[in-house]
Amino acid sequence: MEQKKIKTKGTADLIDIHVGKQIRNRRSLLGLSQEALAKSIGVTFQQVQKYERGTNRVSASRLFSFSKILEVSIDYFYDGLEQANIIGSGAVGMADNGQEGFETASNNNKLPENLMDRKETIDLLRTYYAVKDEKTRKDIMKFIKSMAKNLS
Repeated sequence: MEQKKIKTKGTADLIDIHVGKQIRNRRSLLGLSQEALAKSIGVTFQQVQKYERGTNRVSASRLFSFSKILEVSIDYFYDGLEQANIIGSGAVGMADNGQEGFETASNNNKLPENLMDRKETIDLLRTYYAVKDEKTRKDIMKFIKSMAKNLS
């Protein structure tokens, strides 16, 4: 009897998918097209599509290039892995007992898991940071928080 082989080629890894989403979100936030990003790192836009889908794994050197072009630190690409339950809870913290993380303990408002994947979020952030005056941005933030509090 012949044993079946487990198919691994062509299967996207969850971490690769997460890193790809982070690349796509940051690229969108900066208003870069896939073509522009591809040209700046020396690959085709199809390759950028594959990175963003998690189909192709991003090498360390390429991730470094992405971090420079997208103006983020390398750890940005891994932000949210714990919250997305992609990596296990083993050996992450120092506590002997299970504890609630800061994000869940202090945040009683349930936000959609895919908040940064939404076009509305990207548009809002892009518009917010288009306001050059920092004081005006802070005033806008106070206004939005006030509106959200009054409507809750």
